[in-house]
Amino acid sequence: MAENRNQEKNGGQQDTSQLLKVRYDKLRELQENGKDPFVITRYDVTNHTADIRDHFEEMEGKEVAVAGRMMFKRVMGKASFCNIQDLKGRIQSYVARDDIGEESYKEFKKYDVGDILGIRGTVFKTKTGEISIHAAEVTLLCKSLQILPEKFHGLTDTDTRYRQRYVDLIMNEGVKETFVKRSRVISSIRSYLDAQGFMEVETPMLVSNAGGAAARPFETHFNALDEDFKLRISIELYLKRLIVGGLERVYEIGRVFRNEGIDTRHNPEFTLMELYQAYTDYHGMMDLTENLYRYVAKQVTGSEILTYGEHTMDLSVPFERITMVDAVKKYANVDFNEIHTTEEAKKLADEHHIEYEERHKKGDILSLFFEEYVEKHLIQPTFVMDHPVEISPLTKKKPDNPDYVERFEFFLNGWEMANAYSELNDPVDQRERFRAQEALLAAGDEEANHTDEDFLNALCIGMPPTGGIGFGIDRMVMIMTDSQAIRDVLLFPTMKTLDK
Repeated sequence: MAENRNQEKNGGQQDTSQLLKVRYDKLRELQENGKDPFVITRYDVTNHTADIRDHFEEMEGKEVAVAGRMMFKRVMGKASFCNIQDLKGRIQSYVARDDIGEESYKEFKKYDVGDILGIRGTVFKTKTGEISIHAAEVTLLCKSLQILPEKFHGLTDTDTRYRQRYVDLIMNEGVKETFVKRSRVISSIRSYLDAQGFMEVETPMLVSNAGGAAARPFETHFNALDEDFKLRISIELYLKRLIVGGLERVYEIGRVFRNEGIDTRHNPEFTLMELYQAYTDYHGMMDLTENLYRYVAKQVTGSEILTYGEHTMDLSVPFERITMVDAVKKYANVDFNEIHTTEEAKKLADEHHIEYEERHKKGDILSLFFEEYVEKHLIQPTFVMDHPVEISPLTKKKPDNPDYVERFEFFLNGWEMANAYSELNDPVDQRERFRAQEALLAAGDEEANHTDEDFLNALCIGMPPTGGIGFGIDRMVMIMTDSQAIRDVLLFPTMKTLDK
């Protein structure tokens, strides 16, 4: 608490507005003396704090220049200590009047926790063994006009953390590490796919027809064209157009938007990776998913064993592959191979107290059983295959059983992590699927797809046999960082506007 005594005497007992006024007064004094920190345009940094600590034997006695936010200050007469925090961590600096000059030292004593400083000096180790910088020059690069949360309690209120992520990143070291890992997850995905011959592309976010998934879109108006547009809910249909055009392996990592609720695993704006590969099927997508997840886990965490809460998941062994029907039979003791009609399926749902809608068919009921009885058990990496055709409007039917399609969902930690198909490339069949979706729309299903005539035209041009997959990047990052809520891995999650 020493820095509080030196920085803002009895600050916890003073009125916050008075403390802020003191900071503005300090800035005004600096400006009146021709030392306005906001006119400084650059500072030549030679090293980051972690680099100095990690290579102390090489750095000892050498001159360095670091820059960062002052997080601690203790004034002791003619000499002081402060801690500087930069991208890679913190380092202590010893600041003495006789080294930086009396006038500079007088100014330094007025600096506040939160100010951004540049410190030039030599690297040494104190008597207590702490690697430090013996300052020869201290430069105020930015005056902080707001008060950071008190050091020993930090920023713990989750609502404030999400709304003021910039403060969260300053006060909570683990938060910064989470987002460093998030960046590493995305770069690792790109590295893997690029090495497999995939090409990264960009497709529209503003679309006239938001298809490719079962979700309600956000809508907006394009003034220049005087037309209503939607924010995309998926990337699928445009990437398939590129497969038609002859780009055999394509992927995109980008934002998609779904006008739905917010919970620990859902945010209306999230990051999706979709890829499509010509001349393969959903089995090829399973192999790609298995190899990609192992690669990313090793690159980001250093291991193929992941720990999330109380669960440990082993990516090093072959991932389980099971059909949806067999999974429901295994965990619910219900065999849908013995269910032949929608009426039978609804009767079974009633007996098991599973709620459904009047429009639901046998395949929909199977999916509801799966959600109720199976998902929570799929902790280890598992491919759930062969979904009912009713819930898969863009997927090839199984040739030997047309009630089901060549689709899988990848589960880990009881969560759906990816969704993949042998892509439907029959334009006649696709038109029939769209027609069924339009009927659902008319019946009140706001998540059903509209018919996309241009996409149908592309299929008429001809799309080769293709495998496709979509990954939720945010959930992947949650698993890789042991984060309990999706908001913890989104720098700026969607929040309700505060009352003004």
